[in-house]
Amino acid sequence: MSRFTHATIVRFVIDIPGELAQAQETYNGAAGRAFIAALPDLAADFLDRWRLTPDGPSMNGVSALALPVVRTDGLRAVLKLQLPDEETEGEPVALRTWNGDGAVRLLDHDPATGTMLLERLDESRPLAGLADTREAVLVIARLLAHLTTFPAPPGLRRLGDIAEAMLEQTPWALHRIPDPEARRTVADCAAAVREVATEPGDRLLHWDLHDENVLAADRADWLAIDPKPLAGDPGFELWPALDNRYDPAEVRWRFDAMTDTLGLDRARARAWTLGRLLQNALWDVEDGRPIKPRQLEIAHLLTAG
Repeated sequence: MSRFTHATIVRFVIDIPGELAQAQETYNGAAGRAFIAALPDLAADFLDRWRLTPDGPSMNGVSALALPVVRTDGLRAVLKLQLPDEETEGEPVALRTWNGDGAVRLLDHDPATGTMLLERLDESRPLAGLADTREAVLVIARLLAHLTTFPAPPGLRRLGDIAEAMLEQTPWALHRIPDPEARRTVADCAAAVREVATEPGDRLLHWDLHDENVLAADRADWLAIDPKPLAGDPGFELWPALDNRYDPAEVRWRFDAMTDTLGLDRARARAWTLGRLLQNALWDVEDGRPIKPRQLEIAHLLTAG
């Protein structure tokens, strides 16, 4: 089958999941709708440009469409199509820095569209399928301990800037949180961040390493995918593993296990973890939503006794 035929077919048969279209509508408005409308042509263009053959049904997350493909040399890969934004534009920078060491390997990248060609891992074996949640947390901790040994390359978002912006926004948000206990918890989180904000760190952070973003592979037991990278303190990495497959009885064990594995100062790591709650709470207030009770509970469990 010719390359032109491949491209022509994709324009008509590409499956755009409704949840991806809805997420783009919710978070990106007109830009998101335009991205969804352009996806068939965008996919066809890169299948042709990079000489790729479709190799199975599409997959998606909240913000990206992933198409299994095969290169002309027989290499199985994934074509990842996403709308570039502040979080995703650093992804190829981080993946090039890690160069397959603990994370999926970047094979090609188009800066103009944010399109990437990635090594294909085993999407049927995410870490989320591991029944032993403690072992899953240790897998994440070991990956983070390795990934954060890399200094952040220039040009990434910086935790220091994020922390400064959060602290500036906190007084505005506190006036809009009706529940006094929630308001007090958010204020305490801001106070904790204020204590460490002058030393935000310079490591390469994944930011979103939970057990849906870790896949098995032939060349390694587990590899990280889908980074939303920034430069900062590794303590800012711990929140997703506390929140994912949430179990209040396990929060303190998970936190202690991760700080031990990463060799982190526990007080600083706690402060930066509370910074993730502050970040999430500010987003909730901006969107007019109540702060999620379990997020407040995690903060209480980390600071109790």
